[in-house]
Amino acid sequence: MYDRLKADLQQRLTELEEQGLYKIERVLQGAQGPEITAKLPDGKTIRALNFCANNYLGLANQPELIQAACKAMNEWGYGLSSVRFICGTQEQHRLLEEELSAFLGTEDTILLSSCFDANGGVFEALLDADSAILTDALNHASIIDGVRLCKARRLIYKHLDMADLEQKLQEASDAKYRLIATDGVFSMDGDIADLKTICDLAEKYDALVLVDDSHATGFIGPNGRGTPEHWDVQDRVDLITTTFGKALGGASGGCVSGRKELIQWLRQKARPYLFSNTLAPAIVGATREALRIASNAQNLRNQLARNTMRFRKAMEEAGFTIRHGHHPIVPIMLGDEKLAVQMAQALLDEGIYVIAFSYPVVPKGLARIRVQLSAAHTDEMVDRCVAAFTKVGKALGALKS
Repeated sequence: MYDRLKADLQQRLTELEEQGLYKIERVLQGAQGPEITAKLPDGKTIRALNFCANNYLGLANQPELIQAACKAMNEWGYGLSSVRFICGTQEQHRLLEEELSAFLGTEDTILLSSCFDANGGVFEALLDADSAILTDALNHASIIDGVRLCKARRLIYKHLDMADLEQKLQEASDAKYRLIATDGVFSMDGDIADLKTICDLAEKYDALVLVDDSHATGFIGPNGRGTPEHWDVQDRVDLITTTFGKALGGASGGCVSGRKELIQWLRQKARPYLFSNTLAPAIVGATREALRIASNAQNLRNQLARNTMRFRKAMEEAGFTIRHGHHPIVPIMLGDEKLAVQMAQALLDEGIYVIAFSYPVVPKGLARIRVQLSAAHTDEMVDRCVAAFTKVGKALGALKS
């Protein structure tokens, strides 16, 4: 059997390469940061500016976080060898949950090993076949997979289309419970969900609201508390799922935060929580420190906003097609999958580390290079990135005429 499967996979992998869809992993030779050293598949080592990490506040290699992780590991050990309800809950886990609730403005929080696990556990635990989930067409894969695990009826509304959402809510009027699930910020486009209208519709049609705020927690909103704060609807969102693997240090871990009784039920029924090892002590300690920094990081948020606007303005002036907005996710729209891969490679030769995104990560015909700004980037780094894009874009015919 394996021989037949092997031959089939080899053929399909070859087809991916021919279509420009094969994903190559480049191995970093040091810590994450605005400038990195990477080892290429051919063995060559290069030094490049990094414009493709989710390191929004630039905390991934901050000495304070490393020290906090080491201190937590010295005090609390390396791992728990258990799940939370057996013998895997430490005092610092509870403290982090309390601190996250205070930061996000919620009643309670439950920790998980990732936001993928958070989304993988929340729907099945709370909703059954007599319920309905209304989900944005471009929601993250973790929401899609989490919804698939649930027996509730699934209604997909057009991306950011509030009229279509209302129609779907009307169609779900017979459901016992209705839940609207949306990304706060959509990872491939950088656009922000209209939570004000979503909450209005939820109240009109008696629905719950869940927001995956992974690309917002720590830096979106006046105090970095995410898209609910950005829209001033913190008290109207029932559940927030988010990650510690982006702005909050860039390691791992995630959570569900929200109404007290919902979180209590997840502690009893969420399978990724009940059957996965406890979040490691070092991650907890460093995340607590990252949260402390993020709570007082207006200077970092301001720098991130300046970098974002500087890059967006310069790229538009250079003639690139980009998704409009204010988020540090900046998609450079190219359309053609092979062109996107070719351009990313040419940029790496120029010392700019970015990645081409193509199907199935994004729809066919919408291939792009997704640039992500960080507060750790300097003006000179941003300008070097734009200059390299312009040089390569001209050579490959990727600029608007």
